[in-house]
Amino acid sequence: MIKRALSAIIEKKLDDKKVIIILGPRQCGKSTFLQLIQSQFKQPTAWWNGDETDIRTLLEHPTSTKLKTLGGKNKTIIIDEAQRIHNIGICLKLITDNIKNVKVIATGSSAFELANKINEPLTGRKWEYHMYPLSFGEMVSHTSLIEEKRLLQHRLIYGYYPEVVVTPGNESEILRQLADSYLYKDILTWERIQKPDKLEKLVQALAFQVAQLISYNELAQLCGLNAETVEKYINLLEKAFIVYRLPAFSRNLRNELKKSYKIYFYDNGLRNAVINQFNPANLRQDVGHLWENWFISERLKYLHTKEKYVSRFFWRTLAQQEVDYIEDGNSKLTAFECKWNIKTKSNVSRAFTNAYPSAETHIVHPENAEEFLL
Repeated sequence: MIKRALSAIIEKKLDDKKVIIILGPRQCGKSTFLQLIQSQFKQPTAWWNGDETDIRTLLEHPTSTKLKTLGGKNKTIIIDEAQRIHNIGICLKLITDNIKNVKVIATGSSAFELANKINEPLTGRKWEYHMYPLSFGEMVSHTSLIEEKRLLQHRLIYGYYPEVVVTPGNESEILRQLADSYLYKDILTWERIQKPDKLEKLVQALAFQVAQLISYNELAQLCGLNAETVEKYINLLEKAFIVYRLPAFSRNLRNELKKSYKIYFYDNGLRNAVINQFNPANLRQDVGHLWENWFISERLKYLHTKEKYVSRFFWRTLAQQEVDYIEDGNSKLTAFECKWNIKTKSNVSRAFTNAYPSAETHIVHPENAEEFLL
């Protein structure tokens, strides 16, 4: 089994009263992760799955008396796919406030349902974490740095969803099923989207524009939607952990872009499945964008598991001078330029270094990426 970096963080939180919330995309390994660390839980442990109709019915109208009866003598209660349960925030609050010596851990695949319904009821009562598909760092710990560097081109194409990683030879089939079965499930269930075919077109359009500036108006024309609906759908896709946006970095220099975004997928494999493109990296015209998406997503995972909190951006001027990725945190500005071809001579934009002379700058390529991810 592949040990998750989140293990050490979660295990430190098992002895207090607060609810542990783990949010992440479906099939990223949340349930498997909890099964792997269950020896650390106070026993006995109850497992409630929000995908099961009877569990949803039992927890839909919670009272402290009812929850005490359901919990019985259990010292740990796991609530999987908790976003499926109506009034989940109230349910978690009642357990925390009224049942002594019980630890609750809830997982959810949809931030827009679980997070929106728990924030107010659980103010001051929760620890919240994100789990993503497997990371470069986790795989290095499981295999070796040499092995993962050898597999880098493979990871650029097929990504890090656990089932993909542990089932070599069936990667494309697994990813297609993942995209078909799970990609939109929570969005379509909870948001009652009237035009799912348009949502699918939007995801495909975003996949073709990965690591590039996006225009809501242009995307709207491509998908037959209006710009407001495009922005709403992208917000939902972010909350379902499919894509995320990087905003433009600006300190009010006159020629900097200020209200622009670039789009990235949390997982390269899922991105390639959406457009059914699994050709090898050395035959891909988009390999530079795949590399940029890979590094920035892996950096996100690294920062999260190290509990380092920074704001994340890209930088670009009206003259199209650009820096791929910027972190702003702890009074420090760090700029990264992503280059797949290590033979290409390149530097971080001189316009950027002139504007921000105190910034730390790096050129990231396949030979040195581990310096920023381990």
